[in-house]
This record gives sequence, C-alpha cells and structure tokens, in this order.
Amino acid sequence: MRFLLSVILLASSALLFSSPGYAQQSPEQAIRQLMQQQTAAWNQGNIPGFMQTYWQSDSLLFIGKNGITHGWQATLERYKKSYPDTAAMGKLQFNLLEFKQLAPDLFFLVGKWQLQRTAGNLEGHFTLLIRKLNGAWKIIADHSS
Repeated sequence: MRFLLSVILLASSALLFSSPGYAQQSPEQAIRQLMQQQTAAWNQGNIPGFMQTYWQSDSLLFIGKNGITHGWQATLERYKKSYPDTAAMGKLQFNLLEFKQLAPDLFFLVGKWQLQRTAGNLEGHFTLLIRKLNGAWKIIADHSS
C-alpha cells in the first residue's frame, strides 16, 4: 500500500510540474503569448487591457503614422482617440514574421497586423522591441505603419 501511494504521489507531482503553469517557457513562446494577450484584449474592445503588454513608463516609445508618442499614458490616450469604439477597433490579427534575440532579455520582433472592420479593413507592419522587465516581457518600443 505504501509503495502504491508513493507511485501515485510521484506521478501526480510529475503531472503537476509539467503543466503549463510550471513549465519553463522559451522567450519566443512567452512573447507569442504576450502578443496573443494583446490580440485578445483588442478584440474584446479593451484598450487598457491591450496596453498592459506595454512598459508602463514615460520612456515607452510609440511611432505611428502621426509621428512619435512618448510614454505609456500618452500612447494609451492616442489609442483611445484613434479607436473610440469597438466598430473603429474591429478585429485584430497578427502575423509574427521574425524574432531576433538582441540580448538575453531583449528581442526585436517584426510582424504584420490586420484589422477587419465594417468601416474598411486596415493593415500594415510593425517592429517591436520587447524586454524582460521584473520577470515579465513588455513592449518598450513600437513602430507600426
């Protein structure tokens, strides 16, 4: 009986620690998850949730068709102004094209974005600098066109 209990506990531990919550993700997997989180928030009409993937700092850099925006709060306000409702936001889809590791805690990501909207579809490309800060991957610079 004691042997059977030991086997069950060992098997349970192996299952528990191999689950996604305990498995060690590669940086690319973690960044893909970050981008999925961003897409999900956008498609729910949740701009503040979308912005949780960005570095909450005055040093955040966003470059778009209207020029440069500095800082997390200013970038949030820019998104709210450009996309005032869910119809303007549409449904977002990313195609992640290239991952380049620049340092152990820094990645350069190139991708394509598409918005499907009743008011007319939009699409373009983006480059992101994504850094691991305090254990979490965050977008520190975004150039979207």
